Amino acid sequence: MATKSNATRTEVERLRERPNARVLVIGGGINGLGTFRDLALQGVDVILVERNDFVSGASAASSHMIHGGVRYLENGEFRLVKESVTERNGLLKIAPHYVKPLQTTIPIFSTFSGILAAPLRFLTHKQGKPKERGAFLIKTGLTIYDSFSRDGGSVPRHQFSGKKKSLETQPELNPGIKYTATYFDASVHDPERLALDVLADGLAAGPHARAANYVEAIGTRDGGVLVRDRETGEEFSIVADVVVNASGPWTDLTNAALGRSTEFMGGTKGSHIVLDNQELLEACKGREMFFENNDGRIVLIYPLKGRVMVGTTDLEADMSERAVCTEDEIDYFIELVSHVFPTIPVTRSQIVYSFSGVRPLPHHDDTAPGFVSRDYRIVPGTIDGLGSTAVLSLVGGKWTTFRALSEHLANETLDALGASRRVSTAGLAIGGGAGFPSTPAAERDWVARYGADVGAERASQLLHRYGTKATYVIDAIAGSDDDTRLAGAPDYSRAEIDYLVRTEHVAHLSDVFLRRTSIAFVGGISGGLVREVGEIVANALGWSPIRRSEEEDAFIAELADAHRVHLESEDGSEAAALR
Repeated sequence: MATKSNATRTEVERLRERPNARVLVIGGGINGLGTFRDLALQGVDVILVERNDFVSGASAASSHMIHGGVRYLENGEFRLVKESVTERNGLLKIAPHYVKPLQTTIPIFSTFSGILAAPLRFLTHKQGKPKERGAFLIKTGLTIYDSFSRDGGSVPRHQFSGKKKSLETQPELNPGIKYTATYFDASVHDPERLALDVLADGLAAGPHARAANYVEAIGTRDGGVLVRDRETGEEFSIVADVVVNASGPWTDLTNAALGRSTEFMGGTKGSHIVLDNQELLEACKGREMFFENNDGRIVLIYPLKGRVMVGTTDLEADMSERAVCTEDEIDYFIELVSHVFPTIPVTRSQIVYSFSGVRPLPHHDDTAPGFVSRDYRIVPGTIDGLGSTAVLSLVGGKWTTFRALSEHLANETLDALGASRRVSTAGLAIGGGAGFPSTPAAERDWVARYGADVGAERASQLLHRYGTKATYVIDAIAGSDDDTRLAGAPDYSRAEIDYLVRTEHVAHLSDVFLRRTSIAFVGGISGGLVREVGEIVANALGWSPIRRSEEEDAFIAELADAHRVHLESEDGSEAAALR
């Protein structure tokens, strides 16, 4: 059981002391967090609860892209594409510490392929016989796509190259290509950290904004939503005028727990693997390779953090089972890499991490998964056990549009409350994006200003890791007696990890490795590092030796079960046997 020294449980105590608010948001993914931030900035008394860790569900299984969705054009989702491009350009400005321009190249193997099938797909949203899009269709789509960016576009327009120039630029490409098309979208290198900044912005708005992770909505009681603290097992009710169900793929399950049967959701599973393959990394030339495989799926090969991420699948999901990357999916990924870079060997031994999640898509009957709308809608309703409380269920949504979606959902909530908007979040910097240096000279000035106590190299590293909020980390490090670099992860220090644990709602060891840092993503975890960080977390949260041991074992098991990472000790035995 967590102790009261844990800031996460302090938040729960604040909820128990005053278990009422104007609005209760259920779900701590990016859309729930964005809505919480927006409402908090309007001065609304708002509570958010999340049954697991913040941004640990669907939002943690993203393809690390902030994109307009060029392929949505074929679905006729022009409104969504326009909004997505607008939001992409906006995030490049308000979250520049985490959202960066991403050069993207499409390898093209034919000129006119898919022309006859495309109108049928557009009209029926049925997959039909898979066929790769040819140059004509891709050129048409990218031209339309560019047109959505002309109002203050933040990225260059697309370019087409013939076979000769394409192979000169990327000689490892399949020599069977006829063209490449290169355009720009945006990447989000650290989506979980961006989400934590969104949360922090909401909490910083004032004491009227409260949020707690590991608190689950389980029913109704006394006219409110009955919640359970999953760390202690204690239950209490939260009474609100409006309940926002932002549970993502679990929206129907949350409604069912509250007493309302709905069939809004029909998510699909998407998996990714992360490869430590230097040859493949160099072949990408810093570009994401984004293309349609010969089965009709849109897939990507994405250089990221010195590794290469490969994804994604689009399969029907069973919400009763945990989403994990399967052997068949790995075979699929290895085959698709060979389709683009046939001379570069990819093996299972190069996989350092894998992850899988369920997209929060609407119920779609027999519509092919790839053609299910990525747009969102808000469904109002009531629940018997909540009396006059309005319930707004969010259906759909994606990372790129979270700010606009949150504004829309907040507006619906404000209308239900009879309240007015005070401030717009459009153009409002997020977290460490505020004051982030926009030029090399500005960055040098920032590093010179804040690097006195930790050194220029360390200050620059922290700036790119946390944005301008790095100043808080630097203060903590400078005031610490132990800023020793971690033996198992020298890019991080003991004082830095201690700061994250004490200030960022950490409740479990997995929170640190999977969401507060990117150590697991790049394959940087060892049995020794688990123990090293376990000691820091235990000291910060007051864990007993037994609790620490349980946390380390549970995290090692989660790595194996959910991410296919099997740690080994120095003698080669399974990490689970390290003790």
